[in-house]
Amino acid sequence: MTHLYDRHKAVIPDWVALYYRQPIEITHGEGRHVWDADGNSYLDFFGGILTTMTAHALPEVTKAVSEQAGRIIHSSTLYLNRPMVELAERIATLSGIPDARVFFTTSGTEANDTALLLATGYRRSNQILAMRNSYHGRSFSAVSITGNRAWSPTNLSPLQTLYVHGGVRTRGPYAELSDDRFIEACVADLEDLLGHTRDVAALIAEPVQGVGGFTSPPDGLFAAFREVLDRHGILWISDEVQTGWGRTGEHFWGWQAHAEHGPPDILTFAKGIGNGMSIGGVVASADVMNSLDANSISTFGGSPVTMAAGLANLSYLLEHDLQGNARRVGGLLIERLRAIGAGSELVREVRGRGLMVGIELVKPGTDEANPEAASAVLEAAREGGLLIGKGGGHNTSVLRIAPPLTLTVAEAEEGAAILERALRSVQ
Repeated sequence: MTHLYDRHKAVIPDWVALYYRQPIEITHGEGRHVWDADGNSYLDFFGGILTTMTAHALPEVTKAVSEQAGRIIHSSTLYLNRPMVELAERIATLSGIPDARVFFTTSGTEANDTALLLATGYRRSNQILAMRNSYHGRSFSAVSITGNRAWSPTNLSPLQTLYVHGGVRTRGPYAELSDDRFIEACVADLEDLLGHTRDVAALIAEPVQGVGGFTSPPDGLFAAFREVLDRHGILWISDEVQTGWGRTGEHFWGWQAHAEHGPPDILTFAKGIGNGMSIGGVVASADVMNSLDANSISTFGGSPVTMAAGLANLSYLLEHDLQGNARRVGGLLIERLRAIGAGSELVREVRGRGLMVGIELVKPGTDEANPEAASAVLEAAREGGLLIGKGGGHNTSVLRIAPPLTLTVAEAEEGAAILERALRSVQ
């Protein structure tokens, strides 16, 4: 593995991060498990950054990919594409957006980039509201609206971005307020902000912040924001790249926790829909989606192979009620992790919904982020046979746990036990 690591460093940019002091090569997987090149087996609680949403080597998806690849792999959006139309029809219906149109991309970054293009063109404004602690991708426009310093390598931008309070419930100036007062304070901040700027195109927000450490506001915050936005004609973009497809258990989309005033104007998705295949996309009402006044195509977006994977994966997810499984098994996992956290001085908070759980680590006896402990627990978990992720705002001090949605109760218990040992070893 050292030889491959040396080759990696010789040709891959330094800013492409690798986990672990001794990085591992994952060679194959099945269900909720993966194996590395040395033959070690791991319970996978991160799914390739929430992308292997259903299961590794899911037969229904691999069969659909193989059969479609045997017919035709690529044609582009210049030709009619039956799998693309079929998947678009299903997503349009599931989105909750009236008279919806769907445009497929190859990633969440590209999906958010497209959403920004639509919103700024529709509103004839380059001003965007974004949430503090947010992450929306790695493109030039996406990093310019990312409110997380660790993932925003430049302050140059094609957009003017204004950052709003509300994405982090338990830190910041409003942390001590009740949920209702927290929402009131965030709305007042938004109202004040809009009094100091010209026309704004859109607010883009993750219902649950992913890279930011699985933080979220109280239910109803974005509905309250929506009342303000509607008065100003400002669009709401819901970034569902990580929350989509039932991962939170309580809802199919994250925006549905804030649904009092209807769905978002634009919804973006990616990651899990292809169960590892490269799919992203944008959903918007016809008047917004069709507002572009120039031609556009996507060479690789909507590929027949990736669309076949998405159709098979979405069908499996719905037919097997994986949203319900995320709610049931995720609820048990969160409670188990909270019990573990109560016995550890490193753990400040265990938070999350469904199979989207964050464990925030601090220096014992303080409220100070502890990225060193997060890295150490990540290593110890891997040594114990568990793969997890990490993230967080000011410092990367949150353990991110997001297994495939087919996770069993026994596997949840196994993973929690490994995490408990990992935390004890670091203390």
